[in-house]
Amino acid sequence: MKTADQFCYVYIQLPGTSEWVTCASLRVRELASGMFEGTFTYGKRYLARHNVVALDPFRLPLSEHPHKITKLKGIPGAVRDAGPDYWGRRVIQAKLERPEATLQEVDYLLNGPDDGAGNLRFGLTVEPPGPPRPFNRTYQLEALIEAAQTLEADGRLPHEVLEGLDPGTSMGGARPKVAIEDDNKIWLAKLPERQDRHNMQRIEYATLELARAAGLQVCHTRLEKVSGRDVLMLQRFDREWNPDTQSYDRYGIVSALTVLDAEDGHYGRDKWSYLLFADELRRWSVRPNEDRQELFRRMAFNAMVTNNDDHLRNHALLRTSMGWRLSPAYDIVPVALVSQERRDLSLDVGRYGRTASIYNLLSACGVFGLSREQARAQIDAMLQVVQHWRAHFATLALEPRSLDMLEGAILSPSFFREDPPERV
Repeated sequence: MKTADQFCYVYIQLPGTSEWVTCASLRVRELASGMFEGTFTYGKRYLARHNVVALDPFRLPLSEHPHKITKLKGIPGAVRDAGPDYWGRRVIQAKLERPEATLQEVDYLLNGPDDGAGNLRFGLTVEPPGPPRPFNRTYQLEALIEAAQTLEADGRLPHEVLEGLDPGTSMGGARPKVAIEDDNKIWLAKLPERQDRHNMQRIEYATLELARAAGLQVCHTRLEKVSGRDVLMLQRFDREWNPDTQSYDRYGIVSALTVLDAEDGHYGRDKWSYLLFADELRRWSVRPNEDRQELFRRMAFNAMVTNNDDHLRNHALLRTSMGWRLSPAYDIVPVALVSQERRDLSLDVGRYGRTASIYNLLSACGVFGLSREQARAQIDAMLQVVQHWRAHFATLALEPRSLDMLEGAILSPSFFREDPPERV
């Protein structure tokens, strides 16, 4: 049986202002079981403004004509990017006391965080909502950790406790997290999980700092100690305090999934590619050469540390005051594997698919605006830093057993292969 149409309004905080305006409506109808069509329509009053921006300049250009969407269950990618992630969906299910099977995509948008990724919010009234609710503060972290771990354990919490757990954004990954305000900055606080065998917050912190030392543009990070447990604090790069308005300016953000018009999961996997993303940067980015070379370094670093969770939602573009740019790097975590013969990333790396080896990194480096010699020089410069990873991690107080575990992730022998395997 088909479900009823889903509907919501889309609100946007325009660049350089603290004003929320209604920019569009979204209606989603079910065509058949599991197939949906969305209709995204910009409002005429929005289009008449002098300072309007398109949510996606290529797939949602400014127009009075409706845009039809059949991917992502009828939700435009630029809209879905502002919605909750896996963790946020769990929080929403608990708040609404409804099983996952009974919730539609628009339900998640309407019940998502006030402070989702980018500069969008959602509601059922033509007029935009009031100011977002106050942010959590660092002194609340201990209670929020306990609440998150209780939710992990049994999926239930009192409603008043759940209100403190931010449903998170699609850019944040699957781990429990909350938004924290501290010193006129907004941080995404990643919390410890019950089943963690290692201090994953400290491991991710150390990896991001190693990436920064290797020359990557990385989001600002710090660790917060809460009752002997580490919380990883990642500064939100889509927020900036404006002393004139005494509020936060919000910047638009889209994931690489949206940029490539791709889908989650295995369906449409042919678009999961660093090469295609680099090509798209040529038309999206206002500094395409810089951003393509930065993307190459991130791809190479992910290969060096076996970060095979480098999927399309873990790359993003940020709408700066000058235009779209590659966002700072985030969500880089080494994954220890037994196999030494071959390592794969989530995205295609070169002419040999997803293989995380030097020969593949160099095989299509021209797509990133680099000659083979330039690409090799970039890799060698990064290796000068990454080869000392163990000493770097030790200075950040990682446990010896965690260092031993990471030996199975960082600089695997397969990474250094210079020649592709012979084809049979």
